[in-house]
Amino acid sequence: MHNWRRTLWILWAANFAVTAGMSLVIPFLPLYIETLGIHSLPQLEQWSGWVFSAQFVTAVIFQPIWGSFADRHGRKVMLLRAGFGMGIVTALMGFVGAAWQLLILRLFNGIFSGFISMAVSLLASVTPDEEAGKALGALQTGGIAGSLVGPLIGGVLAETIGYREVFFLTGFLLLIASAIVLFFVKEKPVTVTRVKTKVRKFSGYQALWPLFPVFLASIVTQMGTMSIEPIVTVYAKIIYQGSHLALIAGLVVALTGFANLAGAPTLGRLGDRFGQRNILVVAMVMAALTYLPQALAHNIYTLLVGRFLLGLFIGGMIPSLNVLVKKLAPKHMQATAFGINSSSLFLGNLIGPLIGSSVAAAYNIRMVFYVTMTILVINAIIIIFNHKLSPAVVNQTDPAVEH
Repeated sequence: MHNWRRTLWILWAANFAVTAGMSLVIPFLPLYIETLGIHSLPQLEQWSGWVFSAQFVTAVIFQPIWGSFADRHGRKVMLLRAGFGMGIVTALMGFVGAAWQLLILRLFNGIFSGFISMAVSLLASVTPDEEAGKALGALQTGGIAGSLVGPLIGGVLAETIGYREVFFLTGFLLLIASAIVLFFVKEKPVTVTRVKTKVRKFSGYQALWPLFPVFLASIVTQMGTMSIEPIVTVYAKIIYQGSHLALIAGLVVALTGFANLAGAPTLGRLGDRFGQRNILVVAMVMAALTYLPQALAHNIYTLLVGRFLLGLFIGGMIPSLNVLVKKLAPKHMQATAFGINSSSLFLGNLIGPLIGSSVAAAYNIRMVFYVTMTILVINAIIIIFNHKLSPAVVNQTDPAVEH
């Protein structure tokens, strides 16, 4: 087995542990806040939004910083920084006595975050270009599987062992993931390249400019996923009047994730064959079209089919974006580029729900699908006409680096 394959499956297990652990707490987070003295419904909703979003806010800021650090000192050390840091901070959340303390710890968790993006960056650095789509698509399924399993287990554990204990368990899972990386992931020593002073500014800023459409597409991808995510259960309730509403609502949310498991590796392999830029455009247009049956749905079956198809094509977009980052970024700034791309994903996580809830409040919930569809199509058009997104036009031997 080639070294990159071994690294892939080790990082897959670590990503699964991280995402499963972090999503354990999501189902009962508002309930935990209520135990911290927030009993008024408006205040509870407000605090829940703040606490949930806090981690994304600081993550957006710090991901490029950690990426730049990884380019100089190695990706493995950044994985360990993220895993051990988040593990300790998450465990501390089980000791808080007030909502503001939980909010502060969530902010710190965002500062330490970046495990998934550094895992992608590390795997990309050891994987041959012709295998990158398949490898990064497979790696993504580890995170998807963890995010699907985590909330289910978290809800059960919260009922059986208590809220605070789940935070301790989550911290333990993050430490286990870090230990996996510490003992089993090997990385070549980082050679710090010296960049000529006269082109340092170019290498630091303009060299990443061709990646701007990729970063924008990452924001749009997450916006497309998250714009409807917080209110999709409300939409399901509108069009479904039968029994077992909670089960159906859960299925509507989970089905997109299950489809991701199939879409990510499959479209990742197709990207290796036909080009990531081409697959990205097709996936983005097809994902946009899947919002049409969802917007027009008058029965739950149409909505479920639309959600499944959305998951297939959304799953193919992220591996394509990651491979484009790998191929387009200068070698000495690859981790920085992955850090910025991770910030873009976090930013999409923040913007998406705001757009979705605002459009739904101003017009109606069906309009959210049309708005998101339009944004995806516009971004696909931008990518089609941006010929700089072809890795073939990028000079992989960076002239700025002295040998």
